[in-house]
Amino acid sequence: MLDPIPANALAVRLIPSVAPEYARQLGLRPDQRSLGLLTADNDDATYVSIDEATKMADVEVVYAHSFYAGARHASGPLSGEIIALLAGPNPAEVRAGLDAALRYLSTRALWYSANAEGTIAFFPHVISQTGRYLSQLCGVPVGSPIAYLIAPPLEGVYGLDAALKAADVQLASYTPPPSETNFMGAVLTGTQSACQAAALAFQDAVLEVARRPIEY
Repeated sequence: MLDPIPANALAVRLIPSVAPEYARQLGLRPDQRSLGLLTADNDDATYVSIDEATKMADVEVVYAHSFYAGARHASGPLSGEIIALLAGPNPAEVRAGLDAALRYLSTRALWYSANAEGTIAFFPHVISQTGRYLSQLCGVPVGSPIAYLIAPPLEGVYGLDAALKAADVQLASYTPPPSETNFMGAVLTGTQSACQAAALAFQDAVLEVARRPIEY
């Protein structure tokens, strides 16, 4: 149990100069001339990774969306569970953003297995300082600590209640089950230590359900 489950980038491309008509369709500003494209086999790991990109380069997340039913039901082998687009003023900044996102995706944005079979996966992730993307998405100031919590439906609902009771945190964002990928999720905000305590309580609750599913 608690074996890490790394996410994998499936396809990455850089468009040095976006076609003007497509730039207008995407709502790009005149200074956003270059575009980075990324697909991966885990959506929430990618969301936190592209937020990291906004902290490490002059890029903005201009589009990011999960695919329905998850990576196992993707439209193709390179589609995965999500597509994300990073826009920047030039190829160098977009490449730096993609590099940062890919590093975080492979080393920091780890899911974990809650059972020996590896069939129950969850994401008790703490970010010490949010970047521009997650801050806007969750309505918190840039640089806020957050606990980014994802689990299967019942495990997640039970774990979120435990997390909110365990620490002085507030619910910044809630995705009720089912999401596009049939999980549930929440973002909690507070001090870094409070977010860590909430994430640990969430983790313990998910593990408890995995050990004893029928108990009330």
